[in-house]
Amino acid sequence: MTQPSSSLSTVYLIDGSGFIFRAFHALPPLKSPAGIPVGAVYGFCNILLRFLEKLNHDHTRDYLGVVFDAGRQTFRQQIYPDYKAHRPEAPPELIPQFPLIREACQVLSVPFMEAAGYEADDLIASYAEKAKHRGYKVVIVSSDKDLMQLVDDQVTLFDPLKSRRIGKEEVLEKFGVSPDKVIDVQALMGDSSDNVPGVPGIGPKIAAELIQQFGSLEQLLVHAHTLKQTKRRESLQTYADQARISKQLVLLRRDVDLPLTIDTLRPQNPDWQRCQDFFQKYGFKSLMNRLKDTGPAKTSSVIYETVTTLSQLQKWKAWIDQAGLVAVDTETTGLNIQKSDLVGISLATLDSNQKIQACYIPLAHQEESPQLSLAEIILVLNPLFLNYGILKIGHNLKFDLGILQKYGLTLVPFADTMVLSYCLDAGKHGHGLDELALRHLQYKTLSFAEVAGTGKNQKTFDEIPISKATPYAAEDAEVTLRLYQILSLALQEHHQNTLYQRVERPLIPVIVRIETAGIRVDPEKLTALGREFAERLALLEQEIYQLAGRTFNVGSPKQLGEILFEEWSLPAPKKTKTGAYTTDSDVLEALAAQGHSLPARVLEWRSLAKLQSTYVDGLLASINPDTGRVHTSFSLATTSTGRLSSSDPNLQNIPIRTEDGRKIRQAFVAAPGMKLVSLDYSQIELRLLAHIAKVEPLIQAFQQGRDIHQITASEIFGLPLDQIDSHHRRQAKAINFGIIYGISSFGLGQQLGISGSQASQIIKTYFERYPGIQDYMEHCKELARQQGYVETLMGRRCYTPGILEKNPALRGFAERQAINAPLQGSNADIIKKAMIQIDTYLQHYKYATRLLLQVHDELVFEMPEQEIEVLIPTLKRLMETIVTLSVPLIVGVGMGYNWDEAH
Repeated sequence: MTQPSSSLSTVYLIDGSGFIFRAFHALPPLKSPAGIPVGAVYGFCNILLRFLEKLNHDHTRDYLGVVFDAGRQTFRQQIYPDYKAHRPEAPPELIPQFPLIREACQVLSVPFMEAAGYEADDLIASYAEKAKHRGYKVVIVSSDKDLMQLVDDQVTLFDPLKSRRIGKEEVLEKFGVSPDKVIDVQALMGDSSDNVPGVPGIGPKIAAELIQQFGSLEQLLVHAHTLKQTKRRESLQTYADQARISKQLVLLRRDVDLPLTIDTLRPQNPDWQRCQDFFQKYGFKSLMNRLKDTGPAKTSSVIYETVTTLSQLQKWKAWIDQAGLVAVDTETTGLNIQKSDLVGISLATLDSNQKIQACYIPLAHQEESPQLSLAEIILVLNPLFLNYGILKIGHNLKFDLGILQKYGLTLVPFADTMVLSYCLDAGKHGHGLDELALRHLQYKTLSFAEVAGTGKNQKTFDEIPISKATPYAAEDAEVTLRLYQILSLALQEHHQNTLYQRVERPLIPVIVRIETAGIRVDPEKLTALGREFAERLALLEQEIYQLAGRTFNVGSPKQLGEILFEEWSLPAPKKTKTGAYTTDSDVLEALAAQGHSLPARVLEWRSLAKLQSTYVDGLLASINPDTGRVHTSFSLATTSTGRLSSSDPNLQNIPIRTEDGRKIRQAFVAAPGMKLVSLDYSQIELRLLAHIAKVEPLIQAFQQGRDIHQITASEIFGLPLDQIDSHHRRQAKAINFGIIYGISSFGLGQQLGISGSQASQIIKTYFERYPGIQDYMEHCKELARQQGYVETLMGRRCYTPGILEKNPALRGFAERQAINAPLQGSNADIIKKAMIQIDTYLQHYKYATRLLLQVHDELVFEMPEQEIEVLIPTLKRLMETIVTLSVPLIVGVGMGYNWDEAH
C-alpha cells in the first residue's frame, strides 16, 4: 500500500467486525492446543498482519485504529424493529473468540474502539468526519459497500486481501452514482442481508438510473407521479415511506462520541516477546514469520567499512579465514549478467566474538577516489573464494556466480539464502532479500531507489558516490549472513535439507553454465519470418475489415466489443471494470463455435501478432551482439512445484504444435560443426501417476512398453486394440493428461467436443478401469486440507493456498493443484537431478557438448558431430536411471541442425 501523495497525516481505520466474520467463514474450525476455538482469531491476525505488511507510512505522522461493533442492538432497531432481525445469532464457537481478537489488537499494539448503541460503520464514519475537519486523509480498510458512501476527495477504502483501492471511480462503477448518492440508491434497492426493505421491484440498475435522473431520493418521491412506467410509478408511490425509512437505516451517523481521540491512535512497536507468547499459546507459530515491524524499521548496529587499500582487504581475508564463512554480494551496472559490469563486492563475516561485520570494496565507481584494482582483488580474494574450508553465502547466487566468472572468480563451496527460502516456502511467499529481511528479521533494508533514484533520473551503480554505495551494498551482505543463520536451521527443522543439498543447491552452477552458453539464433531466418508474418497480418486485417463492414483497430478489445455486441447485437458478456465488453479468447472462441467468422479471424490475427511481437521481434532484440546468441534467464525460485521458469526471453512457451511455432523453432540453430540434440522424457507425469498411485494396469502397460493412449482408448470406448484409430487415441490422450490436472466433466467435454454428461460417464469409466487413481486424487486433496501442502517423491512441499476456500472456484483450483503438484513437482525434481548428473559428467570428461535449455520435460544440447555417437546413449542412460520407479523412464532422442528438426 502506498503513502497518499499529500504530505498531511493519514488516519487508517480498520473495519474489525467485517474482518472477524470474513476470517471466521474463510477458515476451518481451528482449535488452540488447549482446545479453544481460534479459527477467527487466527484469520483476523492474518488479515491484520497482511494489512500491516502493505502499510508503508511514517509512524511519526499517521494514525491507525481498529473499529468493532459493540453489540447487535443499535439505534436503528428503534427506527425499524425488523432491522437485521433475520440475522442469525453468532455461532457458539465464534462468541469466545471476540475477546481474544481484542487481545490480539493489544498484543500487536494496534488501538481499537467500539461504541454502545452504534455499529462499527457509524464509528468509522464519525472518525472519518473528525479527521477530515483536521485536514487529514482517511483510508478505511474494508471492502464493505455500506462504507462507500463516505468516499470523497479525502476518504478512500482499501481492501488488503485484494490490494484494491476503492475511490470515487470505483464507487461509481459499483453503484452507478457518485458516493454522495449511494445512500439514495441503497434506500431504493434495499438490502435483504440487513433486512432494509427498500422499494419492491427496484433493483440496483434502475435505482441508479432514477437517482441520476432526479438527483435524490426526496426529489424522486416528489416527482414519482411523472414516471411513465406504471409498475415503477405505483411501487414508488405505495412504498414512499418505506424508502424514507430505508434511507435512515443506511445513512451512517457521523456524530458519534469518539471513545479514543485521534491523537491517541498512534501505532506503537509491538512487544515481540508478548507477540511470540500469544501466538504460541493459541498455536499460531506460523504467524511469527508473517509479523513485520509495524513501527520504525530496525537499524543495523554494524559499522560498514569501505575497503580501498590492499592492507584493509588482507585484514578482511584474515578475519574470514578465522570465521570459516563469508557472505558475498556483487554490485553491477545492471541486472543482465551478459551485459553488466562488476562495480564492487561486499563481504560480511563474523569477528572473534561471533558478531557480524561487513564491508564494501568499490572497484569501478566513476568518481575519482581511491579504489582497488581488479588484479589486486583477484590476488587476495580468489584463493579465499576457492578455499573449500570457507563457506561462501549469497542471495540469488546464480547472478553473482555469473558475474564473477566473467572476471575469473569462482565461489566454492556456497549456500544460497534465496534457494534456502524457496525450499522452505515455495508458493507461500516471495524470496527477495528485502522481503525475507522483513519476514525473518523484522528489518527494512535500504531500497535501490533510495540510493540510485527512480525513473529517468535513476543512476547506474557505478555513478553512485562510494559513500552512499557502501551502506547499501554492505547491508545486503550483512542481511544475507543473518538470514543464513535463521534459514539453515529452519531447513533442518522442516526436513527440507536433502532437497536443498541434492537438488536445488547443486543446480545453481548448472544454470549459470546454461545461461552463459545461450543458444544460437539465425537473425536472417527471423527477419524473413517477420516479413512473412507481417504480410499475413495485413491480409488478415483486410479480411477482418470486410467482415466487420468497416475499419477499426483490430488490437483494441474495446472497439471489437462495440462491433460484436452493439453494432451486431450478439449476446454480450460481462463488461470489464472500465466499462468495455470482454473480448478474451474464451468469448471469441465461443462465438466462433457458433459460426461467426469475424471472431475466428480475430483469434487468428491475435495468435499471429503475438508470435510476431514476442518471438520474432522479441528474439531479434534479445540476440547478444557479442555472442550472436540468445541468453535466457532461468528463475530458480518462482513456481510452487519446483519447475524452472524462463524469461528475458521466455523460451519455454514457444508453441510446438502449430506450423508457425515450428517455423520459429527453425530459427534456433546449432553452431557450425554441431547439431542440436533433444532428450525428452516420454509421458513422465503419466508414469509418475502410475507409480505414485500404484495403478497396476498402468504399471503393467508401461513395463511392457505398450501404447498407453491406445490401451486407454480401448478401455474407455470398449473396443479391441486393432479397432483403435488415431481419433480414438487423440481422445484418450486428452483424457489421460486431463485426469492428471483434475479436469472437470465440463472441461473434458469442451476438449472432446461432447456433452458434459458424456464426459462425466467417460471419467467414471476411467476411474473404474484404473482403480487407485481416484483414491490418489482424494488422498491428495485430504492431505492438502490437513497440512496445507502435498509432497513430491523427493519431499518437496508444494503448498496449496485456497484449499479451504468457501468459494467453489478458488477451492476447485487449489484441489487441482493438490492433485497435480506431486506429479509436476516430482517431474521437476527428476529433470533437475538429471541436469546435475549430466553436467557433472560433461565437466568431468571435458566434453565440448553443452546443455543449452531445459523446457519442462526436455533438455536441449549443442553437440559436436564427432561426440554424438558415443555421448547420446550415455546421456539417455543417465536420464532414464536417475531414479528408480515401478515403471521405466523412457527418453526420446531427436537431433538436427535446428530445434524443430531436433524436437
